[in-house]
Amino acid sequence: MSLLIANKATRMIRCGRVAAVGFLYLCFSILLPAPLRAGGPTEQVRATVDKVLVIVRNPDLKSLAQKQVLRAQLAEVIAPGFDFREMAKRSLGPHWGRRSAEEQREFVQIFAALLGRSYAQNLEYYTSQTVLYTREIADANYAQVDTQIVTENRADVSINYKLHSVDHEWKVYDLVIEDISVVNNYRSQFARVIARSSFAELVRVMKDKQS
Repeated sequence: MSLLIANKATRMIRCGRVAAVGFLYLCFSILLPAPLRAGGPTEQVRATVDKVLVIVRNPDLKSLAQKQVLRAQLAEVIAPGFDFREMAKRSLGPHWGRRSAEEQREFVQIFAALLGRSYAQNLEYYTSQTVLYTREIADANYAQVDTQIVTENRADVSINYKLHSVDHEWKVYDLVIEDISVVNNYRSQFARVIARSSFAELVRVMKDKQS
């Protein structure tokens, strides 16, 4: 039963790796559309690109012994671009409001670590690709950046980034990959685990996946 729950809690979107690929492409995006307003959503994404590329291309971080260092450095540069609290809140859905402030803080930390681990595990598979930005829509508080991922050995993948303005900065609160929302998939999976067991069991499973 524990194995079944663990499998369901980590299979958050179609094909297992798609969510991690989405995060990877966000940080690897190096082709920008012409002219975007300064400080816009894509410009916020671009701010993390150089730092991420330096980390993943560092040969000293390729060994198994350096994996933890790699993950820690990636977490440091990726975190500013994501609103993990908002993602965790939306992913937990109605269960969020039933948790104490301390439980919410813990859940956000575990949630962010889970995504970071999934991201790090998939880095080595996607080090060269073309990212085409096809559309950017933004108003005062919300934005969406549509992209098309072109690779040599895989089918093209559409990834749309949903962002909102937090303290005058754009932060990602959801990814829609091939018309599948990462947040919605987490929400359905989390709800199933809680319904079959408990919130405490969900937290335990998520912690176990970090070890």
